[in-house]
Amino acid sequence: MIPVRGYAAQDARSPLAPFQFERREPGPRDVQLDILYCGVCHGDLTMARDELGFSRFPLVPGHEIVGRVVRAGHEVTKFKTGDLAGVGCLVDSCRTCDSCQEGLEQYCTSGNVQTYNALEKDGKTYTLGGYSEAIVVDQDFALRIPANLDPAAVAPLLCAGITTYSPLRRQGVGPGKRVG
Repeated sequence: MIPVRGYAAQDARSPLAPFQFERREPGPRDVQLDILYCGVCHGDLTMARDELGFSRFPLVPGHEIVGRVVRAGHEVTKFKTGDLAGVGCLVDSCRTCDSCQEGLEQYCTSGNVQTYNALEKDGKTYTLGGYSEAIVVDQDFALRIPANLDPAAVAPLLCAGITTYSPLRRQGVGPGKRVG
């Protein structure tokens, strides 16, 4: 296990405070990232305050993660040690249902695994997010971050940025078009 320090809410009323926990060792298809930056999303506050009624505590929020690959499993082909990588709101899915096969893991019929406050595929471990030093994630749920981009500026793009950009792109919005 990998010892990690982070910040967690112990309950819905407590502020985030230092918290020590352990991450799993990287598997054959996993990358381990030393987290450099993690954006702050309103969803993090929503979960830390249990506004939806299903937060599991202690809760380490954070799903706009940019880090440097420090370890890569022997089957990893998308990353090498030293690469910059990003992690958004998902870290796993079944990968076999129709939605996953179409690249729409967010609609996984078996249940996708969120970056934090979600049950891992092992059925017993809860995910803890990016307000921490390190994360281990399957290469398929990490994104390559070009070295010429400012990693601090990239982190918020992994949620807020993509949430606005994706529908604009899907609808073909471009120069000369208007949106409301």
